[in-house]
Amino acid sequence: MRLGVLDVGSNTVHLIVVDAHPGARPVPAAEHKSVLRLMRYLQPDGAISEEGVAAIVAAIADAVAVAEREGIEELLPMATSALREAANGESVLARIQEETGVELRVLSGADEGRLTFLAIRRWFGWSSGNILLFDIGGGSLEIAAGRDEIPEVAVSLPLGAGRTTVQFFPTDPPTPEQMLELRAHSRQVMRADALPLFEGTGPYDHVVGSSKTIRSLARLAGSTSVGAAGEERMTLKRAELKDWIPRLGQLDASARQLLPGITPDRTFQIVGGAIVLHSVMKLYDVEELEVSPWALREGILLRYLDSL
Repeated sequence: MRLGVLDVGSNTVHLIVVDAHPGARPVPAAEHKSVLRLMRYLQPDGAISEEGVAAIVAAIADAVAVAEREGIEELLPMATSALREAANGESVLARIQEETGVELRVLSGADEGRLTFLAIRRWFGWSSGNILLFDIGGGSLEIAAGRDEIPEVAVSLPLGAGRTTVQFFPTDPPTPEQMLELRAHSRQVMRADALPLFEGTGPYDHVVGSSKTIRSLARLAGSTSVGAAGEERMTLKRAELKDWIPRLGQLDASARQLLPGITPDRTFQIVGGAIVLHSVMKLYDVEELEVSPWALREGILLRYLDSL
């Protein structure tokens, strides 16, 4: 069957179309992405501005047109932190449904962590043992750990790459003081709201990073090899990431996108994402992580296929 996953996130509205059936690996058939960076549309009261709502509706309508053209049998639409936390989120969801016919499923932060963890487990397999997962989206950071398909612990923190960029970097490039402030803030949040929950869950056989932000940083600062089945494998060392952070911070957005792995849709928020990733790796005493090509969207697909 042909399925579509529509992910309305903090940075993009992203549709992936796959051919899949239970027990088989989903095969990508098409994709469509609109870059929104919704955090820039947030008003002081936490509501998404009219301009931002119009941009979301237009992007979803474009994605639906692509899905119909690709002949999908089922659309799995979801929204994450940007709409989940917006002060006018309910009215935005109602307008999306009225104007596009799409009823978005709004995931909780914990659900994001669990579904991403499912995708990671399926990609790495049961023999991978105890896994610790970091996933950095536009609005939130998810951390999860466990030995099964459902993690023992899954937590979501307001430390996404887009959110932290808007909060801490009013200038581009950011100042060294702004970068230090974000580093201190991210570690404070992690120590208070995440670290205590993971006591006793280690040691970990694999530490895995997922999301476009982490993949971009791995292409820039990490190592790439080819596995036995021809798949690309990426790893990222904390020391190499640390070396790149001040260099990234000295460049403006237009210059960053000229670097390997930094795409135009990530260039504005890659410094914030790098600081958050380095902070979480340091606090969890992670020297190196493996990068997964699968993340939340694949978890949504796998959960749906499991339900058939």
